[in-house]
Amino acid sequence: MFPLHDTIPSRQLPLVNWLIILANTVVFIYELSLSSYELETLIHIYGLVPLSITDPEWAKWTGHPTGFAPLLTNMFLHSGWGHFFGNMWTLYIFGDNVEDRMGSFRYLVFYLLTGIVAGLTHVFLHADSTIPAIGASGAISGVMAAYMFLFPHSRIVFFIPLLFLPYFVELPALLYIGLWFVGQLISGITVLAITESASGIAFWAHIGGFIAGAVLYRIFARKRYRALFGDEYNRSYINYA
Repeated sequence: MFPLHDTIPSRQLPLVNWLIILANTVVFIYELSLSSYELETLIHIYGLVPLSITDPEWAKWTGHPTGFAPLLTNMFLHSGWGHFFGNMWTLYIFGDNVEDRMGSFRYLVFYLLTGIVAGLTHVFLHADSTIPAIGASGAISGVMAAYMFLFPHSRIVFFIPLLFLPYFVELPALLYIGLWFVGQLISGITVLAITESASGIAFWAHIGGFIAGAVLYRIFARKRYRALFGDEYNRSYINYA
């Protein structure tokens, strides 16, 4: 089951959302040009290594950055095609409407802030970890939370290959995102009970970013906004068999 799009068209060009996707794409293409050693070095310098935040002396001794810059830079690194494409596609689906609702500058600040909170959550719960955390997932989790609360009546259109025939189904965004968050929460609690190496996914970064988005979206949403479609749901460009 693959998500194709939501049912709410944007009213304006989501410039910042596209620029974020472009920035991630440029960085990912650069990653592909590196050797394995160069890529590992890049990730250790610009990825988020919790112990380098909690123990600056260790960071100096090992050559890791000692400031808080990795809380930002880690958001633009990805570990492979699946990681990169999954994040950018999710941002493509949800980010345009959230930017539409907040305005471009507020959306940019919101995106970066939720990503930073996501990183801090990961650092807090894995303070002694020397494994770099990378990816835009934490910030995108915040965007998903904002979308869920700002557009509760929206639906997500999914593509399901059924006996070689295209089949499309809709799910309420509230249900889809809500179930996704519950899954992250269950996985995050499970990870706390096992060794960190047992999972390559920073579930608590997702959880922290989502909670930050749920708390902050009201502050960043514009007070005056475009007129809404009845229940914020437009079927005009979906065909059903």
